[in-house]
Amino acid sequence: MSKELIRLTDVSMVFDGNTTVLDNINLYFNDAEFLTLLGPSGCGKTTTLRIIGGFQKPTAGDVFFDGIRINDLPPYKRQINTVFQKYALFTHMNIYENVAFGLRISKVPEDEIRKRVDESLNMVNLAGYEQRSVNSLSGGQQQRVAIARAIINRPKVLLLDEPLGALDLKLRKGMQTELKKIQQQVGITFVYVTHDQEEALTMSDTIVVMNEGRIQQIGTPIDIYNEPKNAFVANFIGESNIVEGVMERDYLVSFAGRTFDCVDKGFALREPVDVVVRPEDLVISAPETGQLMGKVESVVFKGIFYEIMVAGETFTWKVQTTRAPQVGQLVGLSVEPDNIQVMHKS
Repeated sequence: MSKELIRLTDVSMVFDGNTTVLDNINLYFNDAEFLTLLGPSGCGKTTTLRIIGGFQKPTAGDVFFDGIRINDLPPYKRQINTVFQKYALFTHMNIYENVAFGLRISKVPEDEIRKRVDESLNMVNLAGYEQRSVNSLSGGQQQRVAIARAIINRPKVLLLDEPLGALDLKLRKGMQTELKKIQQQVGITFVYVTHDQEEALTMSDTIVVMNEGRIQQIGTPIDIYNEPKNAFVANFIGESNIVEGVMERDYLVSFAGRTFDCVDKGFALREPVDVVVRPEDLVISAPETGQLMGKVESVVFKGIFYEIMVAGETFTWKVQTTRAPQVGQLVGLSVEPDNIQVMHKS
């Protein structure tokens, strides 16, 4: 069973007297967990990270580390290190000295420094780079030096504030895998901030979706994607068709002028709801065999699938499929009951 390491209790943050950035956040992090704070710019995720790191003190609420309140503990006394988007490497030092810097400040013996630098560079696949200049490294290599420098002090938690933001797409995807591998190797808690849904889904054990200073949903990547709690989460994580509907009774919902079997229950009779259908869950068929009918408005090739817009009677559906109909063609659309997600109105 995972051990709780960090807890935020009723944490709020107000700037300039009236701008609420965090609104009564309650959240906990487990030991050796890869947890991602995900949301749009300005949702409060970086402020949450800075409060955990001790760089900002919450206006209200408490932060606990291993059961001890740490609101007043300065950053350098917390067993927490941070990797920022700008890696802040020392350009006048080689890789070895950059990684060793924190240990030298702590007056660790030279033999121990050498051993731990070698260990840290091995973990980030930079063994043999000790004498290289920081300026000779690629963006991905510089990021790995920053991580090596952070983990060499053996913190219990590593905070990462959009560390892949400056990298190109291909390198960013490669580093997502590397970061997850490093986290599993070192066995410490990673708290990762991003607005990139793919990064969150790829790397995380747990995702915390935030918006306007509030937590919208907490769950595994599979839960967040397949069972969004509200329209914001459904729309922010992946592509979605979100349509207004009515819950006729348990396991029966109406939307787009039709009634569908579903797997949801516990709603009031005739309750207005939001209905989510993922584009990949819609199946194109002949018009007479579909649950819905529409005309193909556009077909765009996306590499591994076609993205198709189908104009129905009351809604234009986004469909992702590997076989493309023709623009202007009349088609049927069908969806299985367990691929219909019914949610209370936000």
